[in-house]
Amino acid sequence: MGYHEYQKCIDACLKCAAICNHCASSCLTEPDVKMMAKCIQLDMECAALCYAAAQLMSMGSIHAKAICKLCAEACKACAEECKKHQNEHCRECADACNKCAEECSKM
Repeated sequence: MGYHEYQKCIDACLKCAAICNHCASSCLTEPDVKMMAKCIQLDMECAALCYAAAQLMSMGSIHAKAICKLCAEACKACAEECKKHQNEHCRECADACNKCAEECSKM
């Protein structure tokens, strides 16, 4: 299995990583950055795992399913944290994380 078989999940991971990076950057501009610290941390972790999952899936790695399981867990945690904040970038991030978690859970 490789890119073509995993394409839907790869696309979800790459979109999620990009939106998590956007969310983390946007959180840094919020008035109370300390309040956003956990969100920023989870955004960065989620993005790193999403990129890793997309890379391994595109290579057809034997580790793709394992990294996707971990990625789904990270996405769920990030989505839960983002849902606590009332701003557009966090809402957008939570949606992308939930979609990515759903795709990764199918692996």
